[in-house]
Amino acid sequence: MRIRRLFHLGTLMLAAASATPCHAQGTFGGNDCTEDCSGHKAGYDWAEQNQISNDSDCSSNSQPFNEGCQTFVEDPSRGSNEDDEGEEIDD
Repeated sequence: MRIRRLFHLGTLMLAAASATPCHAQGTFGGNDCTEDCSGHKAGYDWAEQNQISNDSDCSSNSQPFNEGCQTFVEDPSRGSNEDDEGEEIDD
């Protein structure tokens, strides 16, 4: 009976490990996106267009925008079209 319980437990653990969420939250520059990373993209694009070189210039009322701006300062060659997982970000 103990072997049967262990087999059942192992099966449940395997099923839980292989389950994937239907909508995984993305990241941009190592920062969690709330939905689609569009705020991060906007901040990155703004910083790129304005050639921001100091993250103290990344101060708006939007945390995702600020994080996107800071990501540009840290990595100006990264680009903003994809999140960290390689998923395209819509404008």
